Amino acid sequence: MAASSVQIVGTGQLLTLSRRLRAASGAPVQRNMARRIRRAAEPLHRDLQETIRGLPIRAQGRAAGKRGGPSPTTRPFRASIAAAVRITVRSTSAPGARVFLDKNLLPPDIPVGAVTQLNDGRLRHPVFGNRRRWANQYTQALWWDRVVRTHTPRMHSEVARVMDDVRRQIE
Repeated sequence: MAASSVQIVGTGQLLTLSRRLRAASGAPVQRNMARRIRRAAEPLHRDLQETIRGLPIRAQGRAAGKRGGPSPTTRPFRASIAAAVRITVRSTSAPGARVFLDKNLLPPDIPVGAVTQLNDGRLRHPVFGNRRRWANQYTQALWWDRVVRTHTPRMHSEVARVMDDVRRQIE
């Protein structure tokens, strides 16, 4: 599973229910369904943000005689990534919830690939922007995938419950 996107969709059932909902009941029931699906995905969204904020990232350490210095940015790396984790809900053509990393919300100096590397457990980057010197930093591998796996059964059951409730309303 890619570290940038998680989708909860019930391919056939959710799409069929969405069509019937549009035909039978209209906007208020659709908004209610979308709100409840969003509520089912919000714990995953929050947990992903909390996990990235508290993710320990270890460095190799400096070799003897090497110089160091302050970071060229004042922006916190993990907080910037956490702020870019978003949730969207659709109840029309492709109904479902999607929790993803919005690359447009990342600062320009943090590439989307950095988050994928963090999920792989190793972040390789140039030292202070110097593309001739590179450093490795390490973290827990598959942190994104682990959080998603933890929340997936609860989210599937919650979305199924929402679909059953809405199906009862429109029948």
